[in-house]
Formats: sequence, structure tokens, C-alpha cells
Amino acid sequence: MKITTVGLDLAKNVFQVHGVDERGAVVLRKQIKRDQVAAFFARLEPCLIGIEACGGAHYWAAKLSALGHRVKIMAPQFVKPYVKTNKNDSLDAEGICEAVARPNMRFVPAKSPEQQSVLSLHTARESFVRARTAQANQIRGLLLEFGLVAPQGIRHVYQRVPELIEDASNELPGRFRILIDRLLQHLKALDVQVRELEREIERWHRSSEVSRRLETIPGIGPMTASALVASAGDPANFKNARQFAAWIGLVPHQNSSGGKTQLLGISKRGNVYLRTLLIHGGRTMVQLAKTRADQAGSWLGKLVSRRHHNIAAVAMANKNARLAWALLSSGKAYEATHNAIQTV
Repeated sequence: MKITTVGLDLAKNVFQVHGVDERGAVVLRKQIKRDQVAAFFARLEPCLIGIEACGGAHYWAAKLSALGHRVKIMAPQFVKPYVKTNKNDSLDAEGICEAVARPNMRFVPAKSPEQQSVLSLHTARESFVRARTAQANQIRGLLLEFGLVAPQGIRHVYQRVPELIEDASNELPGRFRILIDRLLQHLKALDVQVRELEREIERWHRSSEVSRRLETIPGIGPMTASALVASAGDPANFKNARQFAAWIGLVPHQNSSGGKTQLLGISKRGNVYLRTLLIHGGRTMVQLAKTRADQAGSWLGKLVSRRHHNIAAVAMANKNARLAWALLSSGKAYEATHNAIQTV
């Protein structure tokens, strides 16, 4: 029997394969080792292969696509309903095989090695930023144990902590002063790592024509633009701008029943990092709308005047996400005058 659809359960060492023919009858159940995967699928005729989005999914998608197969990546939460009874590798592969054949299934855009490398820079930077914040908070917490209060913010830590550990009048123990100085040096080292990664992302951003076009949207800078290009990939993966915004998690969460539509806050599904960057950009635009007189009559200025600033920031983030999809799909540059006509 010819295998038409395969469900592949990825793992570190042992992979599970489940294959069916054109009628849906099971013709293959097999467990293979990692070093046997490429050779096994090279012997198969081209077919549809479904895999879950996890570590190594994009690598195997590229590897199997190069062998002539059509590979689809799915979010694990969309595959779970198709897994029957208990959970094991064989049942997971069967559920993946069934899910990938559904006509209304949503798939994850496959990323190129270049996109993955840029996203790795963003991931590493984000981890350093979190470690930097944690280190600053630890320094402030330790000083508070001795009755010394440093204001919030890394800038204040840099300014106040050296003065505190040099001040002899506060009667800090010598070993504690040495400890705080060591933690402060660690904080500075983390800051250096963050800035170096930001410069690396900036260099990639300047080399990408698509990323530079997204930067022209107000509220989107090099960090957000590069993350959008690296994460979204082909805009054709999304039917329209609203679907792109929903993928980021910037559309209302629904809890409707009985013909009554109830819209709550944003769904917060999808890409948390992209959503954070876009909302930060939205907050910047909200601040400008509050302080600049020429922005009072704009769409955002009117929204800020009647709604909470956090709601306005999320609305601006939603709008920028849709504009980003429009620029990605059309290949055009952002035109502020054209946008103003459309939003009147």
C-alpha cells in the first residue's frame, strides 16, 4: 500500500512513525532511532508529513522537505484532541497523523535557518534582560536588609549603589560591601551582553530590506521589526491582517454562547515576545499622543481621550501588527498620509 500521510512524533533519540494510505487505513507503525530518520524517509515516496511544533521541528521540516516530502508543523494544543485514550509515543504519532489531514487545521509557518538565528539572538537578549533585572532587584533587596533603600530602576542602581558602598557612615560590614560590589560588576557585565546582542540585531536589521520597511511604521523600531520578520516568515501563511494579529494574541478573547457575543480582553495567545514588543511600542505612541498638541485630533489621540492608556496601547499594537502584515504581503513602504486617509 502507498503511504500518503505520516505522523512523526519527534524526540531526542527515539522517533515514532505512524503512516496511513489514501483510505486512512494504517499501513505503518514503526519506532526508529534519530540517526535512521533521514535514511528512512529518503526511501519513502513523497507524502504529507505532520509534526508537532517543538525543539528541532523546523530543522526536521527543512530536512524532510529537501527529500521531497510535504511537511506541516502544528501547535501541540491543536493535536491533543486527536490523541485517543492514554498518552504514549505511538498514540501521539497517530494523533499527529490524523490532525495533519484535517482540512481546517492551522499550521505553524516553517522558519528558515536565517530566521531561527535571528530569533536566537532575541531569545538570548531577553534572557540577559531578565537576568539583569533580577540582579538589580537582588542588590536592592540586600541593601534593604541594612536599611538602605535604592530607587527602582537600573539607572538608579548604577548611580546610588557605588555611593552607598563607599559611604563609611552607614556602617556596612566590609564583606557585605565587597559582595555588593561583586554583584554590581555582574550587573554591568549583563548590561554589556544585552548591548552587544542589540548591536548584532541592529546589524541584521540594517541588512534586511523588509525589516527596514517595517521600521517606518510609527511605534515599531529595529527590535520589533527584526522580530516580526524573523517570526512571521511568509505573510501568505496568514489569510488576512486580523488573522496575523490573532496569531500574536492581540484580538479580543471570545466567550460567546446562545447567540450572545461576549468579547473580553485580548486573547494573549501566540507569540508572547512579539506581543510585548508591539505593546511597548504602542505605549510610546500613547505617550506622544498625550504630550503633543498636533496628535490630539488623530485616531490615537481621540482614543486616549476616552479610554484608559493601557487599552489605547494595546489598540495601537493591534493596528501596528495589521500594518506590518500589510507591508509584508504587499512589499510596499509605509505611507503616513495614506494611513491617515484610511483611518478618518
